Order: sequence, then structure tokens, then C-alpha cells
Amino acid sequence: MEKETRGTVLSVSKQWWLKVNRRPVRLHPLDGAEFPHIVKIRYTAEGRDYTCRKWTGAGVRPPEAGDPVTVFYREGRPSKGRTELF
Repeated sequence: MEKETRGTVLSVSKQWWLKVNRRPVRLHPLDGAEFPHIVKIRYTAEGRDYTCRKWTGAGVRPPEAGDPVTVFYREGRPSKGRTELF
């Protein structure tokens, strides 16, 4: 059975080493480049605090640090949280 709880975004970091080119022809190396982000989330489930990291796709606008998010987890395994940010 799945449960849900509220979590808070701790940090958002851009992954500069993984570039996705969105244009077929570029005038300089970062022309049309987009980068994915790693979002770090803290949530409380069954009386314990957990953190999880989720990747966003390139071109997806990530949430800001401090934003509340909904985290879903299984009743027996609260450390395996998932979120529908993207």
C-alpha cells in the first residue's frame, strides 16, 4: 500500500557535465544546450527523517530550494520515496 507525505526541497544542482544539445546547428559550444538537475528532498515517514535525490530531465524546470513537494512511499519501505516533480 502506498502512502504519501510532504517533503521539502533542500537543494537543486545543475549537472554541467551532462549537456543536451537542442539545436542542430550551434554557433558556440553552449548554444542551445540544456542541462539536467539533481533535486535533493527531505521528508519524514513513519517517524524518521529521510533524504532522496531525484534527477530532472534536461529542459524541465526544477523546483526552488525550500519548495514543498509530495513524496510517495511504500508502507514497509519508507526509505524508497518517489515524487512526481516532472
